[in-house]
Amino acid sequence: MRLHLAPLLAVALALPAPFSHAADPADVALPSRSLSLRDALDRAMAHNPELTSARRELEATEGARQQSSAYPNPTLGLDVEDTRRATRSTTVLLSQPIELGGKRAARIAVADRARDVAEARFAAQVAQVRAAVTTAYFDALVAQERVRLAERSLSLAEGASGAAAKRVIAGKISPVDETRARVAESGVRLELLQARSEQRTALHALRAATGASPGTFDAVSGAAPELPAPMAEAELARRLATAPAVRQARRDTERFAALAEVERARGVPDLTVSVGAKRDAEAGRTLAVLGVSVPIPVFDANRGAQVEALRRVDQAVADARTVSLRVEADALQAHERMLTAQAEVESLQRDVLPGAQGAYDAAVKGFDLGKFGFLDVLDAQRTLLAAKGQYLRALAETHRSRIALDRLLGASEEITPADAPAQH
Repeated sequence: MRLHLAPLLAVALALPAPFSHAADPADVALPSRSLSLRDALDRAMAHNPELTSARRELEATEGARQQSSAYPNPTLGLDVEDTRRATRSTTVLLSQPIELGGKRAARIAVADRARDVAEARFAAQVAQVRAAVTTAYFDALVAQERVRLAERSLSLAEGASGAAAKRVIAGKISPVDETRARVAESGVRLELLQARSEQRTALHALRAATGASPGTFDAVSGAAPELPAPMAEAELARRLATAPAVRQARRDTERFAALAEVERARGVPDLTVSVGAKRDAEAGRTLAVLGVSVPIPVFDANRGAQVEALRRVDQAVADARTVSLRVEADALQAHERMLTAQAEVESLQRDVLPGAQGAYDAAVKGFDLGKFGFLDVLDAQRTLLAAKGQYLRALAETHRSRIALDRLLGASEEITPADAPAQH
């Protein structure tokens, strides 16, 4: 009796969810403990220690802002002249320093700029955490799809080996072909073991990125991801100007400029006004005491500190320019990698995968009709599986490039300190 391989192999190599329009629900079913990307990001926002540190820094700047607006404290002094009661005079003096040159306003400006720097640093840290979590999530998702592909490949190899063994018994093919089928099956088993190991490694990395404990989840939800939306050049240029690292560098420049203003203000002497009373025991009367004092900036006019502060501003401007150029170069490279990977994915979807599938179907049909050898079927099988693996790799590279863009430019959906969950 002729054994037909076409129905068996076609079912065994049915395209998985990311490649086909319809899939068996049993194929896409996930364990109950699965994690979505939104849940992964929420966990990281709440439990990531680096993000918590950045949030605490931002909260600390509020205290610095409050302190910067405080006025100098008054001074209460007591002077006693002569220790003899009959001739002793006692003076009580209340002195209040009065800041001149805009010192208080300059301090407040520095505190405000420090808060801006902390906010920019928080936004940059959010972008870093989001990128790390998203990368780990998509790595786990792609690893999960590779396991599914390897499982389907094993079903195909087992079916082919069984069919080859029956054909050998029937005298239709050589035992060498059965051996080749068994070797191909062993290779696929090894690929499945490797794919499962990669999946476990990816899940460990995702748990570490989200701060989850072992056993919290054992899969990620969703099928293989779709292509990310392309980024127009206008959007890329707009987001480059507001990238977290660029914003932080600009805020640092503004903070150093405010510090330079503080040093300038410190070069202006402050005024101290005093008021009090003096009791003269010998004369038997109390006298009012009024005083004004101001330091004379003969030896210290704070000029060195002013020069240092101005050079710090110049340095910050140069650093901001360097950061802007670096972010722009890295973003353009990531954007180019994403476009290349997208083109590869589209080419695989449009030409390579359908061609490999058609060649495999033709090989199976020709073998069933006796026109092709079993080796031709195995070659077509390897070509199709390699094309699917290449598709997954290109898809993963597309998402890694887009994630790198979001890390550099900031996520399209910004999370502010007020919106981000606090750690409990």
